[in-house]
Amino acid sequence: MRRIVAYPLAGLAAVGSTLFVASPASAHGYVSSPPSRQALCATGTVSGCGPIQYEPQSVEGPKGLRSCDGGNQQFSALSDESRNWPATAVGSSVTFNWVITARHRTADWRYYVGDKLVGSFAGNNELPGSVVNHKVDLSGLSGRRTVLAVWNIGDTANAFYSCVDVNIGGGSGTAPPTTAPPTTAPTEEPEPTDGPTAEPSAEPTAGPPTGPAPQPEPSAGGDAWKVGRSYKAGDVVTYGGEKYRCRQAHRSIRSWEPSQFTLALWLPL
Repeated sequence: MRRIVAYPLAGLAAVGSTLFVASPASAHGYVSSPPSRQALCATGTVSGCGPIQYEPQSVEGPKGLRSCDGGNQQFSALSDESRNWPATAVGSSVTFNWVITARHRTADWRYYVGDKLVGSFAGNNELPGSVVNHKVDLSGLSGRRTVLAVWNIGDTANAFYSCVDVNIGGGSGTAPPTTAPPTTAPTEEPEPTDGPTAEPSAEPTAGPPTGPAPQPEPSAGGDAWKVGRSYKAGDVVTYGGEKYRCRQAHRSIRSWEPSQFTLALWLPL
């Protein structure tokens, strides 16, 4: 008999004196691949990012902004162009993959390069899936660009922001020195709501792996979940005495445990 699973909303935990709760605190989504700036910080590919490394889903601010930090001073590292953010090599079209850790009714999704709107997708005031994919046409553009991805919420005045650095038709560039991933997990679980779900996305192409050495690939029987392992869609793991199946390919870090990102990255069995 299939077990009944509860999905309580986890509160953000403090991490020393560096972690702050974004304002407003209900923040639940970011672009995971191509890796957004907050994704690069969360994996440790870019170091010294401050609190965003622990809560990449938290860049929420008023609608209509054109900033990578969503107007949040504590996330100002995301707007610091001196960091030489690694850029992912892409072609003339790019599929942007969002991880939604708590769903909100959606007005629309928009993608900007500078002030130019390069992609728009209706949300119809519906709840999105826990993984959302959009294919955006970047033809007519070339070289290194920063794409601002915006998730406009349907029932509030706020939006979520993710900046993604890409090199259209070029190389990916050199990534800054890496550090180990965060040692704590102040994340939120997705809300237990029904809604359309998108297909799992491709594995992120963020810089070199960090943290513990890669582990052998998991078997269908369910090896124990571990930090520093590359999981692909369909892999089965055990965590906390329960089994989970991977929904989208990713490299595991602390704060991405199956129990924390259930529905977004993992499904309980």
